[in-house]
Amino acid sequence: MTEFLTDRRTLLGGAAALAGLSALPKLALAQGAPIRIGTLTPLTGSGGPYGPMMVKAVKAVVDEVNAAGGVLGRKVELVSEDDQTNPEAGVRAARKLIDVDKVSAILGTWASSVTTAVAPLCWESKTFLCTTSGADSITALPHQGYLIRTQPTTTLQGRKFGEFAIAQGAKRVFFLSPQTPFAKSQFDNITEAVKKAGGETASLIYDDKKPAYRTEIDEVLRFKPDAIVFGGYTPDTAVMLKDLYRADFKGLKIAFGYSVNQKLIESVPAEVVDKTFMISPSPAEGSKAYEKLVKLVGVASPDPYTTQIYDHINLVLMAIAIAGDASGTAIKDNIRKISQAPGGAKIDSALDGLKAIAAKQAVDYDGASGPCDFTEIGDISDSKFRYEQVQSGKIALVKIA
Repeated sequence: MTEFLTDRRTLLGGAAALAGLSALPKLALAQGAPIRIGTLTPLTGSGGPYGPMMVKAVKAVVDEVNAAGGVLGRKVELVSEDDQTNPEAGVRAARKLIDVDKVSAILGTWASSVTTAVAPLCWESKTFLCTTSGADSITALPHQGYLIRTQPTTTLQGRKFGEFAIAQGAKRVFFLSPQTPFAKSQFDNITEAVKKAGGETASLIYDDKKPAYRTEIDEVLRFKPDAIVFGGYTPDTAVMLKDLYRADFKGLKIAFGYSVNQKLIESVPAEVVDKTFMISPSPAEGSKAYEKLVKLVGVASPDPYTTQIYDHINLVLMAIAIAGDASGTAIKDNIRKISQAPGGAKIDSALDGLKAIAAKQAVDYDGASGPCDFTEIGDISDSKFRYEQVQSGKIALVKIA
């Protein structure tokens, strides 16, 4: 690692002179070593439905920027690894990205357990980390500024689930979840919202590898819930829904949008999942950044994680340009200068942002996932939520609020 840092400082001495000159002729790309950026997304495992499209979005931005001359006159090189939605696999992949590939930043960690395991490797090596994980505990880690996340905290998500259950008329709400870094916070904030309206809650943490959950469902039904909130991932939630259907539960079902998705809907009989509500952080649909992403990836409705990692790569490339330095520390020190500069030009892509930076303009990036303004500890300042429902085998939008 020491050798890497020494080499990088030598390279950056020449690169700094090119600060802001993002739109250089293609010939200039040969004059510096590539800037390496890593993605660490779930290409397999529970998050597998999301990772491939996330990588596609990053690659599209990198290709676009390289075609325009790169950043600091250097080509941007993308290295993608699969965390398998598993903390141990995530750590192995992060070690490769940091020690072998020597990336400046890692983008897109998805499961909170993976991000929690990988984050210390990043701040210890001064590698910048952008995540879509929601557990409150992540930004409480001593990350020294080497971390931002575009996913709303579990505190905010839990409150939205509780308030939605109450708005649908539920008074007794049961929370079912495997053990995750966000399970306790999710339940605590559901409870706070439900009790504020005079309701009651209960919860159960289950083993997410079981082939059946009849015992757990019996315990849930003894509480006589009006609503059940599912906190798991797609595989275990599918089994849970089937056992709940066999138990003839007629109440309200609410889940995360990442667990009850089209893949789950197609894997179970329609009546098992019909009328289930899903809540997710909402992309900034209708924004210029969102429309640009739609064209880049060729998908009409990119999921929230694809919109977030699209913002990660745009932010990181602009931070490198304004710093005149591609190190993780330079990204850390400059990320807020392009995400939320007071009075800055409203920018919705790295391509436009690099031109503005070259023209010495202040930049205020608004992305495909939202405004992308960050608090001191790295949380996103604001987010809208998307409420959907399974209706006759299709996902129908209920509202964005």
